Amino acid sequence: MKTSIEENVQLDLAARFTTVRRRSLELSAGLTPEDMMVQSLPDASPAKWHLAHTAWFFESFVLLEFLPGYRLFDPDFPWLFNSYYEGFSAFPEKRLRASFSRPALEQILRYREHVDRGIEQLLEVGAEPEALRRIELGANHEEQHQELLLTDLKHAFFTNPLRPVYKQPQARPAAPAVHSKGQAGLCPALVFQPFEGGLQQIGHLGPGFCFDNELPRHRVWLQPFALARRLVTCAEYADFMNDGGYSKPELWLSAGWNAVKQNGWRAPLYWTSGNGGWSVFTLCGELPLQELETTPVSHVSFYEADAYARWAGYRLPTEFEWEAAAEGQPVEGNLLDSGRFTPAPVDDQHMAQFGDCWVWTASAYLGYPGFRPLEGALGEYNGKFMSGQMVLRGGSCVTPAAHIRSSYRNFFAPETRWQFSGIKLAR
Repeated sequence: MKTSIEENVQLDLAARFTTVRRRSLELSAGLTPEDMMVQSLPDASPAKWHLAHTAWFFESFVLLEFLPGYRLFDPDFPWLFNSYYEGFSAFPEKRLRASFSRPALEQILRYREHVDRGIEQLLEVGAEPEALRRIELGANHEEQHQELLLTDLKHAFFTNPLRPVYKQPQARPAAPAVHSKGQAGLCPALVFQPFEGGLQQIGHLGPGFCFDNELPRHRVWLQPFALARRLVTCAEYADFMNDGGYSKPELWLSAGWNAVKQNGWRAPLYWTSGNGGWSVFTLCGELPLQELETTPVSHVSFYEADAYARWAGYRLPTEFEWEAAAEGQPVEGNLLDSGRFTPAPVDDQHMAQFGDCWVWTASAYLGYPGFRPLEGALGEYNGKFMSGQMVLRGGSCVTPAAHIRSSYRNFFAPETRWQFSGIKLAR
């Protein structure tokens, strides 16, 4: 017989599962089937694939193992929608996902319904603890793909000459006044919050979900440091550009300077110049830079963030400094739940740690001392990427609020720009 505590756990998880699954459909509700087929760069995926893969995760790692008598929706789906789990099955080449004209979107939606019924049935009869842990992992996995769906779609719409609008923008403030270097219009001055440093505990603490790369909790020693209370703005980054930031090799790491030359970088991704000056493409359409000067600059690589910090006379924080400053703070800010889908104007009324943009840190993505990945194919979720990546912290304007926390570690290759990645300075 189930205890009331066990029943409450399953009810809470069922509600979370339903909420997460519904949000994926809501985020894609305004898209056409043609929109959902586009894959505009190799690292991205079509929206239709995101919807199918997140169902695949629940089917492959929960239903097939824990629901007696479960029947596959389609015998080809276990390998067709596998992303990178070598220990589970073969899978198609990632860059070819846009060629999946079949199965049709209608069939993908039926697949999701089939999987949802299976999870609901499993929870109704009473799932064992490992199944519950995997359902929670699957919900967090789907929230990651909700963010990816929006970042991938933004790039797809940007490459479309018509520059489609995903969401009509909210009311915007008047354009800021003309600014000079370091005095960016209406933007509050850059203020640094000091921290004593010392011996700090890093990693996930207490009950609640976390990924394996947030464990184990361990001690690090931090020298006294200070973090900017807000992110670097578009106006401040434009000052860097106007001062020749992209033409001064002394500001750049060697690999970063190579990336500048090879890719022809001269501005963040989604910035385009014309007779009227710079404009910035957003999920709310293309907007003049003048309307966004006080919003955080986004879609910059680690190399660009590092070069800007050098130019400004500061540095990027380590991931441990960021976490020490954020631990214990409420998760609030401009996250997906705000409905803005783009960074909001900055303020310095409180130490802004969550939302708007993921912030690049100076820390390489490595396992914590004593790190152990999950057993089996799920061990490939995070651990095998601990090479050649940099850590980002804090979440963005398209990160679900229920998904982020102070110990959360995001990671991408240092040249990555299509994510909502920005700059927080340290000294």
